[in-house]
Amino acid sequence: MARKAPTKLARLMKTGLLVLFIIAASVGATLYYSLQQSSTPAWLAWAEKGQSVEAATAPDAPPEVKVNVKPIFAPLDPFTVTLNENGRSRILYVGITLRVQDDGSRAMLVEYMPMVRDRVLKILAEQRPTYIQTSEGRQALVAQLSAGLKEPYALNTAVPTINDVLFTAFVIQ
Repeated sequence: MARKAPTKLARLMKTGLLVLFIIAASVGATLYYSLQQSSTPAWLAWAEKGQSVEAATAPDAPPEVKVNVKPIFAPLDPFTVTLNENGRSRILYVGITLRVQDDGSRAMLVEYMPMVRDRVLKILAEQRPTYIQTSEGRQALVAQLSAGLKEPYALNTAVPTINDVLFTAFVIQ
């Protein structure tokens, strides 16, 4: 039996369904990828707020520019301190570098370096060797040094902004 040739109406319906399928796939793909990019697509935000598409897609504020700021370090000359514990003398050799907020803080530390070194030596001399060999002891020492170095160096002067106290050498003999 011979097959009937499709009528014009049938061909038109097949073409219409194919076009509809392509449009639906395109809209679906667009929605999928827009949801991947942000939690609320622009058209939905626009519909919820009653704004135009241009207003919904326009940024409210300029995007934050993250500036990659290089750290500022203020190295101190190494310290050698005699520690006493239970009648036994031990030597602590420690290298310290301070990470500061800005060049003004570094300049202040350089200007008052004799006082900075004096404060560090006093804090180091009070330590117990067995305690500062532990990680808790070193963390406590960092906190003590940070607090001691953040105090004013002269009347009516600003204090340096010290972000971190870093040990570059730490030896107890």
